[in-house]
Amino acid sequence: MSESGLLDEMHERVVKGFLDMLILMSLRRNAMSGYDFVKFISDRFHLLISSGTIYSTLYYLERKGLIEGSDGQRKRAYNLTNDGKEKVKMFLESKDKFLDLILDLFICA
Repeated sequence: MSESGLLDEMHERVVKGFLDMLILMSLRRNAMSGYDFVKFISDRFHLLISSGTIYSTLYYLERKGLIEGSDGQRKRAYNLTNDGKEKVKMFLESKDKFLDLILDLFICA
């Protein structure tokens, strides 16, 4: 595998591995639909994630009480709940610890 192929694979693994966090952080700004997330991830990360993966993550977050969906005219839009806002706040407050963890993955070997 080439270096480029390895980086592409790692890129996809990171985005998919943190998809729940990515969705929660995106909802800080405004409500979004499943299609909006597919488009956002494609535009921002140049990665096409299946709608099935997106919707299963949205349903998981909804069952956990972190987001809530409301049916609009043509699509279901998702917003953060109070618990979701609290989770986002915790993510933001612990970002330095998270970055340290990621760096440790590369320098501990």
